[in-house]
Amino acid sequence: MEKNYNVYRKKLQLPEYGRHIHQMVDNLMTIENREERNRKARVVINVMGNLNPLLRDTPEFTHKLWDHMFIMSDFKLDVDSPYPIPTSMTLTPVPRRMAYPDKRVSQKHYGKYVKNVIQSLEHSSDSEAVHEVVSDVARYMRTKSYEYNQEHPNNEAIIKDIKRMSDNRLSVDEDALSLIKSEYRQNQPVRMKKNNVYANNKKGNNKNNNQRYAHKKQ
Repeated sequence: MEKNYNVYRKKLQLPEYGRHIHQMVDNLMTIENREERNRKARVVINVMGNLNPLLRDTPEFTHKLWDHMFIMSDFKLDVDSPYPIPTSMTLTPVPRRMAYPDKRVSQKHYGKYVKNVIQSLEHSSDSEAVHEVVSDVARYMRTKSYEYNQEHPNNEAIIKDIKRMSDNRLSVDEDALSLIKSEYRQNQPVRMKKNNVYANNKKGNNKNNNQRYAHKKQ
């Protein structure tokens, strides 16, 4: 006796409908008379809707049933649908190709947006606003440089980097920028804090013990 396992049968496009619904859709494609094929297609839609009767009569669900019938036929069924006939491209569109940044960042520890901000100031006519932005950017650059190198750079180096990123087209008030200071405060590691607390507690306990010993000796 030949055994008919599912592994040897046709793969189901939508397994949630079962093999019998897929066989009904396959049978529709063998009907040559178009009117008869359209009539039986509506019957198949009603049978599919019976699987979820609460949503059967809603327009969105009916549209979904027709789309599922075309999917089960591998988009080969030729019937008159009350909705736009889908294709494999409309249901599974190809994702839009995203542009990959190809610009090289010269000073990576500053980040790429610092250079964009500096270059956006080249054509600004408000010198006061430019000076405020450049001062803020310089403080930010000093902070990021400290995070990267664990030491504060010279203001001359910050000014030199600003000129380099602007291709020497941005007028910089070097006297004002030479006085900038970073507001960055490095957080103390948790382990170091615990060690300091432990040392302070130990120091206090030793002091208390010495006072008790002196009192007993008297």
